[in-house]
Amino acid sequence: MSTLATGATHPVGLSIVVPVYRGAATVGTLVAELSKLRPEGGIEIVLVNDGSPDNSGDVCRELARTATVPLTYIEHARNFGEHNAVMTGLRHARGAYVITMDDDLQNPPEEVIKLYDHCRLGNFDVVYTRYAVKEHEGWRNLGSRFANWVADQLMDKPKGLYLSSFRCMSALAVGEVIKYRGPYPYVDGLLMQVTQRLDSIEVKHFARVEGRSNYTVRRLVRLWLNLATNFSVLPLRLAIFAGVAMGILGLVAAAWVIVEAMFGETPSGWASLMTVVLLVAGVQFLVMGVMGEYVGRAFMSANGKPQGVVRQVIPPKESAS
Repeated sequence: MSTLATGATHPVGLSIVVPVYRGAATVGTLVAELSKLRPEGGIEIVLVNDGSPDNSGDVCRELARTATVPLTYIEHARNFGEHNAVMTGLRHARGAYVITMDDDLQNPPEEVIKLYDHCRLGNFDVVYTRYAVKEHEGWRNLGSRFANWVADQLMDKPKGLYLSSFRCMSALAVGEVIKYRGPYPYVDGLLMQVTQRLDSIEVKHFARVEGRSNYTVRRLVRLWLNLATNFSVLPLRLAIFAGVAMGILGLVAAAWVIVEAMFGETPSGWASLMTVVLLVAGVQFLVMGVMGEYVGRAFMSANGKPQGVVRQVIPPKESAS
């Protein structure tokens, strides 16, 4: 048993939550390496198959059968997204601390103890990892930097703190995060609302062992939308400012036309008119799009769109140690 400062007891000291998607070739190696670790209080592994189209489910079920440490296997009925899968995993994690990591072996398992001890001994609620060199593709690195810049503008987080998916959280933080039941979770946004006991450490980052990143431009855009519209009203405020700016521009243009007419000059014609009309229409559609995104997400949440549907859960074997 592991005990937190709050007095709560947990069956293990550390839970490792791994969302699995197209990870059949790597998740076995990851589990084998994690099983060799001996963190304070013991370890368990939680694998969440997020509707992977390959045979990741078969691989994970076999791992659940042969695991030498407590291993929980959860299968989503369809693909819901990485953060949704992480939320499902967090609800099944029993550790005093929980680390989330990808299944692609880019985060070396030997860094897990370093991350866990830093969070545990430093009494932090959340510790993120940062990389001296990131072995992602160039466009992915650019997208990550943009997402972190957006988070700096929209969220109450320390400026420059890199929000990585390889993170360690206390059971206190996890318990608050999993209270969110909406269909569009963004784990880091939820964590920022829970605590300010945050820190980061530098760890190694390796190139992918197999395949390509599961993050496409479309997935990154969806992630940015979750970040922007679920945890901030700043886009709506920017839409207001855009409307005010266009109103002022319209007044200036109207005054200019009146002055031209008063001095007997022919007011500017087609080109200037179309420029103003297109500019105003563009801003109007932008504002409507932002408002529509908020309204649509509220509608889907009110209609009970699921955060995740669990098809199967295989609990840890009693004999695993």
